[in-house]
Amino acid sequence: MRRACALVFSLALSLQVQAAALLASVDRTRLNAGETLELTLQTQDITQFGKPDLEPLQASFEVRGTRQVNNLTTLNGETQASTRWIITLLPRQSGSLQIPALHLGEVSSQPIELQVLQAQDNVIENLAPVFIEASLDQNSIYVQAQAVLTLRIYHSVALYDDSSLSRLQLDGAKVEPLGESRTYEKEINGVRHGVIEMRYAIYPQRSGDLTIPSLTFSATTVEPATDQDSAPRSGKQTHVSSAQITLQAKPIPASYPANTPWLPARNLTLEEHWSPDPTQAATQIGDSLTRSVTIKAEGLSSTQIPPLPGVEVTGLRRYPDQPQLRNEINDRGLLGSREEREALVPTHAGTLELPNQDVIWWNTREDHLERSSLQAQTLQIQDNPALSADTPSTSVPLESGPLWPWQLSTLILALTTLSGFALWWRARSQPAVLRAAQSGPSPRTLLDDLKRACQANDPQATRQALDAWARQQPETLAEMAARFVPLSDALDGLNGALYSETGQYWQGEELWRAIGTIPTAEQAQPTPGESSSLPPLYPK
Repeated sequence: MRRACALVFSLALSLQVQAAALLASVDRTRLNAGETLELTLQTQDITQFGKPDLEPLQASFEVRGTRQVNNLTTLNGETQASTRWIITLLPRQSGSLQIPALHLGEVSSQPIELQVLQAQDNVIENLAPVFIEASLDQNSIYVQAQAVLTLRIYHSVALYDDSSLSRLQLDGAKVEPLGESRTYEKEINGVRHGVIEMRYAIYPQRSGDLTIPSLTFSATTVEPATDQDSAPRSGKQTHVSSAQITLQAKPIPASYPANTPWLPARNLTLEEHWSPDPTQAATQIGDSLTRSVTIKAEGLSSTQIPPLPGVEVTGLRRYPDQPQLRNEINDRGLLGSREEREALVPTHAGTLELPNQDVIWWNTREDHLERSSLQAQTLQIQDNPALSADTPSTSVPLESGPLWPWQLSTLILALTTLSGFALWWRARSQPAVLRAAQSGPSPRTLLDDLKRACQANDPQATRQALDAWARQQPETLAEMAARFVPLSDALDGLNGALYSETGQYWQGEELWRAIGTIPTAEQAQPTPGESSSLPPLYPK
């Protein structure tokens, strides 16, 4: 009781601390000198009053503006209130800067690291009220590698909400938008400009020069009010276009291994997770282990990451699921990930070795070949007593010993055989005796149960009915599957439905068809009374 109370108290305390926390975030962590960024502080503690103390920001930033947003949401009958402060900051210097921890009452936010790039030395003269700038993070890349195109629309006059930008279309290249557009301010030649920024990831599909066409931005400017008219007037329609840019796509290096998927990335990592962990808990025959392998590639989309090669291990059956593809957007572009999950079911006891898996890729940041690997995994599989009846016994070499025990057992076996033959000879002259009624369900009843389970497409009920039916057969299920290939294939499909997340799509028609076409020599004979065509027990 004390442990339960302590657990409830600690949980409530953690929720209270989470609600009272002051969360800090920025719209970007890399920016150029002279550009502003937005810092957002958020809390869900309704007992906090006042505003955060922004004094620690003054040393490295100029606070351009602060606005407060209060939100009230209802979820599952519970009302949650939150308060956000959106603060516009202008860095006072370039280089590595830190937004320090800010305090609101007794809570504080976490520090945030920023990278402010040095401003360009060229001075632009005779700036138009609205102009557009296009730039690439690199002018030469490998084919199918990522280049980030950044478009910035600068305006020193106010704009209406009717602005639009022409669509970016490239022949021979794939284009991925990198999130929504961002807005901030930048001071140019002493004039404050609003900036609308959009980014795209470009992946050339063939080598050679790729021309990025000019894009056109259209908007209506807001004319300032005059002395005669205090209200602002609608201005004229403005159209500005960016300059064309040439991107060079280099071919695949000659040193890259042939017949290997081409993976040009800034960085690539492999991660492996098990559920349950085979190193922490014992694994028996028939247990299901879920293995998840995640490939993360910086500078590639998830669709460019190929599947890992399948690993076939004797004594281990694999039931893979559909891969999970995800894309994350960061300051450098796309971070693609591919997660592959599979259920592994051991069928033999002993030590099973999963070999190491390698992924070969080209490091575009350092321009050389690299190899990422998952270390080999050793699984210790124990025997499962519950499945021993269905598992074929293995021969164990016997140690050499005295010969007379074998001779004695052979003599006893011979005498027993002779006695049995004599009793059979005597029984021929006796009238036929009907067999005693069989206890338990008949094979016909079990077969009907199996048919109903297959037609209902229920893998769990089918497996139970199949085991009950197999116990009435002269051979084990494994022996029948070894002799009859369609039954073996159908059992693989059933096991795949039982040990993976695709069980709801399993169809039992294939298994029932395989059961119905098993050669008659492997089927159990029906019990007396089920057929009128049985020959006499003692033919003369």
